[in-house]
Amino acid sequence: MALTDFLSSTDQHRVVDAIAQAERRTSGEIVVHITPKCSGDPLKRAVNVFQKLRLFHTERRNAVLIFIAYQSRKFAIIGDLGINQLVPINFWDQAKDRLGSAFASGRHADGLCETISLIGNSLSRYFPADPSDRNELSNEISYEDA
Repeated sequence: MALTDFLSSTDQHRVVDAIAQAERRTSGEIVVHITPKCSGDPLKRAVNVFQKLRLFHTERRNAVLIFIAYQSRKFAIIGDLGINQLVPINFWDQAKDRLGSAFASGRHADGLCETISLIGNSLSRYFPADPSDRNELSNEISYEDA
């Protein structure tokens, strides 16, 4: 499957817009990283990508990574230390369930946009929007060739 079969160019723009809209409600940062393949545990790979992209460099340590390996049909959602110290242990379950269900039914873009919105709403309870907040991480999708 090619990237454009997973997310069309229009869908990719929708995802970027969803990130911007979600981040208006929170000081948290949301990053989507897409790669074709992941041969091992997607959670371990997501941790490596989180480090590689230096997502831990936000002021409040409140970045979220949505890692997607579209050809391998794997994904993971992880948050930084500032989030994980405050939220309940099952905080990411609803987002993972929403994304997994959408992906299983072929609703890649819709599921991703819905999940981003859900994460933004959840983060806003712990990290509300602040007028002095600045966008610390790009809203553009991060891509990696396998």
